[in-house]
Amino acid sequence: MKYGFLRVAVSTPEIRVSDCKGNGEKIKDLIVDAYNNNASVIVFPELVITGYTCGDLFFQNTLLKGAEDSLKDILVSTKDLDIISVIGIPVAYKNSLYNCVAVCLKGEILAIVPKINIPNHNEFSEKRYFASGKDLYVDYFNFAGKNTVLTSNAVFNCLNHPEFTFGCEISEDLFAINTPSANLAQNGAMLILNSSATNEVVGRADYIENAIKAQSGKLCCAYAFANAGFGESTTDLVFSGKNYVFENGKSIAESNAFTTGTTYADIDLQLISDERKKLSSYNSNNEINDEVTLIDFEIEVNEFDINRCFNKLPFVPVDKAQRDKRCEEILLMQATGLATRLKHTGIQNVVLGLSGGLDSTLALICCVHAFDMLGISRKNIHTLTMPCFGTTKRTKSNAEKLAEAYDVSFKEVNIMKSVLQHFEDIEHNEDIHDITYENSQARERTQLLMDISNKLSALVIGTGDLSELALGWATYNGDHMSMYAVNSSIPKTLVRHLTAYEASKSEGLLKEVLLDILDTPVSPELLPPEKDGTIAQKTEDVVGPYELHDFFLYYFVRYGYSPSKIFYLAKITFDGVYNSDTIKKWLLTFLRRFFTQQFKRSCVPDGVKIGTVSLSPRGDFNMPSDAMSKLWIEELENL
Repeated sequence: MKYGFLRVAVSTPEIRVSDCKGNGEKIKDLIVDAYNNNASVIVFPELVITGYTCGDLFFQNTLLKGAEDSLKDILVSTKDLDIISVIGIPVAYKNSLYNCVAVCLKGEILAIVPKINIPNHNEFSEKRYFASGKDLYVDYFNFAGKNTVLTSNAVFNCLNHPEFTFGCEISEDLFAINTPSANLAQNGAMLILNSSATNEVVGRADYIENAIKAQSGKLCCAYAFANAGFGESTTDLVFSGKNYVFENGKSIAESNAFTTGTTYADIDLQLISDERKKLSSYNSNNEINDEVTLIDFEIEVNEFDINRCFNKLPFVPVDKAQRDKRCEEILLMQATGLATRLKHTGIQNVVLGLSGGLDSTLALICCVHAFDMLGISRKNIHTLTMPCFGTTKRTKSNAEKLAEAYDVSFKEVNIMKSVLQHFEDIEHNEDIHDITYENSQARERTQLLMDISNKLSALVIGTGDLSELALGWATYNGDHMSMYAVNSSIPKTLVRHLTAYEASKSEGLLKEVLLDILDTPVSPELLPPEKDGTIAQKTEDVVGPYELHDFFLYYFVRYGYSPSKIFYLAKITFDGVYNSDTIKKWLLTFLRRFFTQQFKRSCVPDGVKIGTVSLSPRGDFNMPSDAMSKLWIEELENL
């Protein structure tokens, strides 16, 4: 499997009730189509061969034999195909009838899995026909001309692709208190396949979707749900054929309601495997709640170009309503973190370096919300603008306007004289615009903020963001240091959206200045401006586009993806925006800087954790400062 991706198909054929042969023909065609589309698994609805709504016809041996014969024909027709087919079928065994799925591969039945939780709804009294397969563990028998096993708790394990492990549950099993899938997942199943025939009533679709989402998230698995649709009897019920595929709580694919056909989803089994390594529920005690039957198989998985969209900005929701909700939540979390620290210490003043850029703007927004929350005067927020060699008129003006709009205290302290004196003290030529030239300004600003905070009995509020921490784009003991870092878990791409959200709720001067700040290039302004007074030093020209770095950061830290996989996903995601050489160049930059700058992250100030990606050394991301990047760099360079 290429980078752990597996193509799964969920399919709803248009059937005819009790027409086993005709239904089998349609199933065969859909299996062939799925195979030709590089799917390795296809799952069909519950009792798809006969139809779910056969009623008392399930007691007819003619129907049961017809179903068995149809499956036999499907096995013959697909014996050369490397694809797992999960097909709903009634199975008579000993003195009972079971609602089952036959798990088939290359003309063989790997196992038959019975439904465990049999509903007894007013809509369809399934207990009238079917027994629970709860106690069927390893019963060998002959079915459809094949020796197979009837087992209620099977985990299917691919020998040549270890991450490809799956289990099956049927319809109502998903909604039970003790779901079979919980035990299957705990015993290694990365993918759960559900064959269902859940009829539609108002509101049920949302209920099903939420249940699948919750189950895939809770079990850290991929979950494919195939539902019955057109062709089932509408005497009293209607079936929508609405199918879903979720991965670790996220929707990967779904079909339209009241349609038939196949929906494809490229799921990332490597992601699930890596996620489980981090979860104590999978690696603490290795407990097995119930006996499982391990079914081994081998399958060739064709390499394919994945047909899946990845968010260019993984830290930022695509949907505007969801994005606004997230922004509101984050601003509240930031403000609450700072308010808690102020209340705990009894301090009622903060000092903030206000540059007129995005990061310090967001830090000020956080301070304003925190002080409003505590009922402290905004005048106790002491903002300083500290112009020097690279400060432009635009950013200086915006800093002053922003302080005025929020009605906070504002002071300008020109540090040029102090920095020139420092150059003289350390014997540095002011005409040499090197790292010493830049960092001397950053450290002078931090010293000023710290000393003023002592004078005012205040906290210095840090402005640096998560992206800068990842790249080490901060002056050690300069802007790197503060007494509380409110932006330390906010990546640069999210800083922009949080500021834009604040602007959308603002009016007048505040709205105007926030929009202009959003339109200002990102820069530390440590080098002299252009002759026309515009910013000369643009961060993204030096370290690379933040949208790329935040993409790299998310998949490197959140999921532990390899450089080659990140590169592969970035090429798909940013196709038409950046070419391969550009992506590779900046990914190499990211890796080099991420490893070499760990020493700065080892001693960062406190700051509230916002999302699942955080680089705090106090439990979120632990890495030695002298770790070597050689393995990661070589992997990427050898592509």
